[in-house]
Amino acid sequence: MGTYYGGRVYVVDHPYAQMVLTRIRDRSTGQIEFRKGLVKLGRLLGFEIVRTFNRVEKTVITPLGKEARGVEIPDIDNVILITVLRAAMPLTEGLLKVFPNAKQGVVSARRVEETYKGGLEFEIELNYVKIPEFHGHEVVIVADPMLATGSTMTRILDEVHKRGRPKRILFATIISTKPAIERLLAADERAEIFTVAIDEGLNDRGFIVPGLGDAGDRAFG
Repeated sequence: MGTYYGGRVYVVDHPYAQMVLTRIRDRSTGQIEFRKGLVKLGRLLGFEIVRTFNRVEKTVITPLGKEARGVEIPDIDNVILITVLRAAMPLTEGLLKVFPNAKQGVVSARRVEETYKGGLEFEIELNYVKIPEFHGHEVVIVADPMLATGSTMTRILDEVHKRGRPKRILFATIISTKPAIERLLAADERAEIFTVAIDEGLNDRGFIVPGLGDAGDRAFG
């Protein structure tokens, strides 16, 4: 796992994660395999996120009546997963395999591509927002496969801020761009980003290149 930007961005460079990413980048990969790839990467992102959680020692008694020392991870049960519909649904499915007790929020967000004029500014249309209130001990994870311009994520970050101050605010993505990363980190000094790759930039439609295309369309046909 590589670390950049003062420890607030984590790139999952595990060979298995990079193999799965390579397969879903391939334009010949079909809908089912693509969606399963997002699930796999969601689980791997979850494992890497857990690496950053605090651990406490714990002793248990085995079936043989012997003590065994291990660890407990308290925050694993304090997670709130926020899914950006619809593209992040398979990603969340993978994250839930690591955080099965997570509370969940959903945001239906659409980039208004008709008004896009280039750069990092997209108009974002929020059709539905349902996020739990925060009480200070939660680890919030916002899941969206592509962090292209940062417009959607910063808009969702505004909604997160309205609901209190969680312990941590994390963003789980598959592919990001450096300008979007910098924009999101500047929007909140506590924001942390977990991604599988950082790509070159954007095309004239605001899509990441080389990227993997429209994640929602490829996952759901």
